[in-house]
Amino acid sequence: MENTAPKLVKIQISQKGETGLRAGHPWVYDTEVLPLVQPCTDGSLVEVRSAKGRYLGAGFYNSRSKIRVRVISTNANDRFDRGFFRRRLSHAWEYRKTVMGKDLDCCRLIFGEADFFPGLTVDRFGDILVTQTLCLGIERIKPMLFEELYRLLAKDGQTIRGIYERNDVAIRRLEGLEEYKGFFSLPGLPPPERTDTQITENGVRYRVDFENGQKTGFFLDQKYNRRAAAALAPGKRVLDCFTHTGSFALNAAKAGATYVHAVDISQDAVDLARQNAALNGLSDRVRFETANVFDLLSALPNHSYDYIILDPPAFTKSRHTVDAALRGYKQINLRAMRLLPRGGYLATCSCSHFMTEELFCQMLRCAAFDAKVSLRQIEARQQAADHPILWNVPQTNYLKFYLFQIV
Repeated sequence: MENTAPKLVKIQISQKGETGLRAGHPWVYDTEVLPLVQPCTDGSLVEVRSAKGRYLGAGFYNSRSKIRVRVISTNANDRFDRGFFRRRLSHAWEYRKTVMGKDLDCCRLIFGEADFFPGLTVDRFGDILVTQTLCLGIERIKPMLFEELYRLLAKDGQTIRGIYERNDVAIRRLEGLEEYKGFFSLPGLPPPERTDTQITENGVRYRVDFENGQKTGFFLDQKYNRRAAAALAPGKRVLDCFTHTGSFALNAAKAGATYVHAVDISQDAVDLARQNAALNGLSDRVRFETANVFDLLSALPNHSYDYIILDPPAFTKSRHTVDAALRGYKQINLRAMRLLPRGGYLATCSCSHFMTEELFCQMLRCAAFDAKVSLRQIEARQQAADHPILWNVPQTNYLKFYLFQIV
């Protein structure tokens, strides 16, 4: 994309679509688009107007997606040239500098719709950027975006030696995009030889496998929740369920837990967690086990631990499976509450947008009632600030995290 702003094809949308846009949500669904007067190229920017011709915004069009238009601006004066996207990237970077402070080295630089880059994720792991692109329009302009982001960071004294794409997700097919992964080629930037790196978060070191790890290789959204959970760990016997690569377990051990038992069903995750423990000199403080957490929680004797941490994967990724997910969340939380002694501690969370805060809290109340315990809330938390929440875009609000004492 050059510095010249493209001339946009105009489309009209229904009253329902107009209401949604005026409420601040940036998506126009396929059923909300009126019959086209002009042909639209998939992935191109279009001008969105009401049925009466009133200007509503501009966004990326894709006839293959149920989200037919992803609006990126509602300002009629915006010109969508290179300078426009350069400013957007600068706004995202300046925001991270403000809210993350000294934690800029490992953070999410772009969080999709929350940064007005629909479908784009950019995570920073030291001198490596890991990206995921789920929008055809962003896919078409990503060479320009990645080049501008690299220049922006370099100008601010940040060293980046590679950009790795984790586009190996099935949802890309819904946008008409292929699945793949690999280093993105930037002029003058040879790709690194390795697809892993080391980071430090909360004083804990981790090996990040950004080629094969889940999502982009490491979950940055729980950064400060791990710190909050670790503050309760000194002197405790801790059970860390769904440990993945050991992050909550290692934070607890480093904080002074007397013993940490970390469990995950994935052998690869447990192997990497063991490596992370060794990196931090904590191998003698943490015992890792490959097991099904549901089965383990049912088999353990009561009062085996003072503190249980539940950080499960998303049990639901659609509205159709919420009821089944609720049963799963209740099962693990109920069993954890029964295992803990009075005065014990529980950290519990859900990372699914569809498991709303209201549903999650209702489940916790039911589990506590069935376990015949009361929950004394210590903290209620969300994702870290580098994953900003737009109140008019509910999809950006997904992580619920609670710390309780069992009384």
